[in-house]
Amino acid sequence: MAEKSDEEIAAQVQGGNEESFGILIGRYEAKLARYARRFLLGKEDAKDLLQEIFVKAYVNIKSFDVKRKFSPWIYRIAHNEFINAIQKRERFPSISLDPDILFPHPVAKETADSPSKKKELRDLLQRSLDKIDAKYREPLVLYYFEDMDYKQISEVLQVPVSTIGVRLKRGRAALKESVGEIEI
Repeated sequence: MAEKSDEEIAAQVQGGNEESFGILIGRYEAKLARYARRFLLGKEDAKDLLQEIFVKAYVNIKSFDVKRKFSPWIYRIAHNEFINAIQKRERFPSISLDPDILFPHPVAKETADSPSKKKELRDLLQRSLDKIDAKYREPLVLYYFEDMDYKQISEVLQVPVSTIGVRLKRGRAALKESVGEIEI
């Protein structure tokens, strides 16, 4: 018997089979913990945040459209929790005017990074994440560590796909600047 998709399991939970939600937790707990550590740079208690993410996902599971992918939906919940944690920590309101969104950019085509280049960037990112602005760090983490494509990242961050291309390009440039002469 083939393993059920995340969307099929979510539909079961929506239909009243609450115990199936444990399968989704099992599938996403390690991924979201890794995302939390890299996005928040280990400055928050990831276990508490993970618990909040799964509670919110469970409470709001009925609003999930099973015709769409589950992973961007739960990553969006995680993103919101991480932003809230950062805002609580810094006690500064989030600036809602983002020039990457306000000023139009040509639609970015996804680049076909070679696997060796992607691995090199992952290693470099791991060592340099704290030097990159969160606005650019998050798309880099989702692309290089969570293996999401531009469209999925766009759904998580709720910004246009072209903005994802711009943020990845700027994030790579910031990474290159922080590291120096290494070719990216």
